[in-house]
Amino acid sequence: MGLLDGKVAIVTGAAGGIGRASARAFAAKGAHVLVADIDADHGHETVSLITAGGGSAQFVRTDVSQSSDVVAMVDTALRDHGRLDFAHNNAGVAGANLPIADLPEAEWDRVMGVMLRGVYLCMKYEIPPMLSAGRGAIVNTASGAGLVGYANQSAYVASKHGVLGLTKSGALEYGARGIRINAVCPGTVWSPMVDTAVAAFPDLQGQLEAMHPIGRLGTADEIAAAVVWLCSDDASFVLGHALSVDGGYVVP
Repeated sequence: MGLLDGKVAIVTGAAGGIGRASARAFAAKGAHVLVADIDADHGHETVSLITAGGGSAQFVRTDVSQSSDVVAMVDTALRDHGRLDFAHNNAGVAGANLPIADLPEAEWDRVMGVMLRGVYLCMKYEIPPMLSAGRGAIVNTASGAGLVGYANQSAYVASKHGVLGLTKSGALEYGARGIRINAVCPGTVWSPMVDTAVAAFPDLQGQLEAMHPIGRLGTADEIAAAVVWLCSDDASFVLGHALSVDGGYVVP
């Protein structure tokens, strides 16, 4: 039997990268997973990978910047399974590489809409059913860029700092009521976005590796393992924590 048998988890941004790895990790432990993403084709692909491995999952098309989509996502979990035990709020977008004075307002709003408003909306609607049940665990994906600054990525950095603020405030508000809220702060991880960037700029891989004292980039599975651990009973006394899973990126 899996450690999470009978549990229900939502993972946003689960069509690829860290979200896909997280969804698969929850399913491998026995949880039923709602694979939430705006990308239906790759979201269904994640579901197929899970079911092919003997796991249980379903796709729910979700734009986390839209409250109606987030409400429908949570309602689907409750309607189909009667519960929501875990949530990994992970959906994200890449930001434009521009200094603040050159950053268009529309680009700021786009990044914030997904990266910060999206996490707020997910927490807002995930928390009530967990309160009703008297238990639950939420993990928000922040970033090493939520702990330090990064030039020419002001919207991304600000959004991730904001995610950590939401995580800490939520942990204080709901920790004594049975809901543990934490965050993971990944370093650079191999993902479709990183693959594309490295293909366009071949020197980038070496530059990124040099930023991580461990000497390599991370894998989505390494982040997923930390997410599932934070949701598990093994982390029952961990609350409001920003867990760096970054190969030492924020150490120097």
